[in-house]
Amino acid sequence: MASASFSGAAAVSDLLRSSCNSVNGEAFPLRSLGRTRLGVGLRRDRRDSDAGVVVAKIRKEKRHDYPWPGTNQIDSNAKGGQLSYLSHFKPLKEKPKPVTLPFEKPLMDLKKKIVDVRKMADETGLDFSDQINSLETKYQLALRDLYTHLTPIQRLSIARHPNRPTFLDHVLNITDKWVELHGDRAGYDDPAIVTGIGSIDGRSYMFIGHQKGRNTKENIERNFGMPTPHGYRKALRMMYYADHHGLPIVTFIDTPGAFADLKSEEIGQGEAIAHNLRTMFGLKVPIVTVVIGEGGSGGALAIGCSNKLLMMENSVFYVASPEACAAILWKTSKAAPKAAEKLRITASELCKLKISDGIIPEPLGGAHTDPSWTSRQIKIAILEAMDELLKMETPILLQHRMLKFRHLGGFIEGEPVEPSKKVNMKKKEEAVVPKEHTLADLNLEDEIEKIKQQILNSRTEAASQTPDPGLHEMIEKLKEEVDQEFTEAARTMGFMERLEALKREVAKAGSSAEKPLDSSLKERIQRVRQEFNESLPQYPNFASLNYKLNMLKDVLKAKKASEGNDKALSLKQEVNKALKSVLERPDIKEKVKLLKSEISDAGVLRSSDVDAGLKERILKVKREVESQVATALKTLQLSVEVVAPKADIKSGVELFQQPPYADLGEEWKIWRARLPRGSWTRSSQRTSTTK
Repeated sequence: MASASFSGAAAVSDLLRSSCNSVNGEAFPLRSLGRTRLGVGLRRDRRDSDAGVVVAKIRKEKRHDYPWPGTNQIDSNAKGGQLSYLSHFKPLKEKPKPVTLPFEKPLMDLKKKIVDVRKMADETGLDFSDQINSLETKYQLALRDLYTHLTPIQRLSIARHPNRPTFLDHVLNITDKWVELHGDRAGYDDPAIVTGIGSIDGRSYMFIGHQKGRNTKENIERNFGMPTPHGYRKALRMMYYADHHGLPIVTFIDTPGAFADLKSEEIGQGEAIAHNLRTMFGLKVPIVTVVIGEGGSGGALAIGCSNKLLMMENSVFYVASPEACAAILWKTSKAAPKAAEKLRITASELCKLKISDGIIPEPLGGAHTDPSWTSRQIKIAILEAMDELLKMETPILLQHRMLKFRHLGGFIEGEPVEPSKKVNMKKKEEAVVPKEHTLADLNLEDEIEKIKQQILNSRTEAASQTPDPGLHEMIEKLKEEVDQEFTEAARTMGFMERLEALKREVAKAGSSAEKPLDSSLKERIQRVRQEFNESLPQYPNFASLNYKLNMLKDVLKAKKASEGNDKALSLKQEVNKALKSVLERPDIKEKVKLLKSEISDAGVLRSSDVDAGLKERILKVKREVESQVATALKTLQLSVEVVAPKADIKSGVELFQQPPYADLGEEWKIWRARLPRGSWTRSSQRTSTTK
């Protein structure tokens, strides 16, 4: 905190007359003083108690965060020009989280299951592409059927979707240049209504629309798209401005209604809406209104008195929300679906009643699934409507707008019906339109589970599955095609004659193991091969040759790996069979049985308690078993090496703990189980088997 004092003879105005004054001997610039607040007070100076002293206190203020960036950060080629930097509406830092509506959950679950099935198929390496493509086609049919037969309350939930594009999202997508205008010239700027001037294809328009937030923070700032009287007066000012300068007006409706708090009613909410209604019927410029979300009551109509009213496919327009209507008529908001159906709030119903003049299509799933495409459709619809309205003279334009609203609600009464007939008249049943591709009819869940089971079964069958007999034919065909491609490449690039000459020389030399090729001939062959490989990429059909060559390599590699796995599996089965035949021999069984009885009779609990004679008999039986196993394995053309036991073996009983062929199959467990439990520990003798 800085302070400056001066004598009472000087006035505060003296301080402000010059750009730099000396206060207590220090230079103080007026420019910095002008940005501060002055706290002025009187106090007594210690040296001169009679003289009054004025004190100016300079307070540090928080700098205002203007939207305009630094000079070095401005992109002169930015869409909308440099004035676009003035807008507070910036791209979101985080992508909005996907929101699934209640009626979308069954389809979303099916989509996840289809993704899981595709992953399972990729993991197994089997081809289930046809089945998965069929599932996805049926899923798309079910999705299309769902969104073409939405109920009114479901369309209302899409119109209220948190990720639905807002007014500014569409305006920034469809305009070439855009500048936002603020304020109602009475000291207020309602953020729930946004106004500005934008150009489309070289023609300027005045845009006015309700603005909702894209997240909770923005919704609070925008008051959830519910304007106060200040917002409607701002819109009214821009309408006068557009009428004065001849700018066509485009309004966007997306509000649940005008803000109905006590303060808004006190400052004239109804008067502001009524003033807008009266004024819009007298504007001499074309007006087009687009309902992009929900249009609620007078809050929507205050900027909706137009020549053309266009509605998005999943937008709604109502005098009271279905929840409020249900609470009034049926005393519960749970009847909202019934109220939505009776109110006829959807675009298709309002088109039949001649309230809406057209429907703008949306992508499957709603506008939030593809905002750019939706904005393009809005742009096309606006330009078509404006091209039609701009051809009208001013009196015809005003008459057109008046007649549009005068015709609303008209109906023709039918001929009178006799009471007796009226009593006996049966209500006409509505025609039921069959749904060809409903979710229940398609049985997608059953098909997904069926394909999952097929993939799981294929996993178990993959190991034992024999190679395809057509695989060899395919490999031979690929080899022939590759040879033909190489021959054609050599002929095209002029190597054919040199290769034929080398071939004749090699045949003439008659190479063999005793008589190798001449070193000069080898060098020539190597040189021609190198030149051919370097020139091969210039071959016109090199891409096809390279593709076939890589395919042949992959197929041969896969075949080799498959044959290796099959050989290993068959070898394991043969080894187990040989081991089982040895262990099942009657003499071996008898000897093992005798050893078990001897160990049991001796009451041996630890290996150190075994006497020398029993150890010797155990070692003898073990060597005999090893010899028989080695002989059986040699019949399988295996090289068997028996490793001699270590000299420091503590006990022969330990040799039965881990025999050398323990990892060759389940038969070792059978043989080991025949020995008494607790009478042996880990073995130190090993037998290694190598192919």
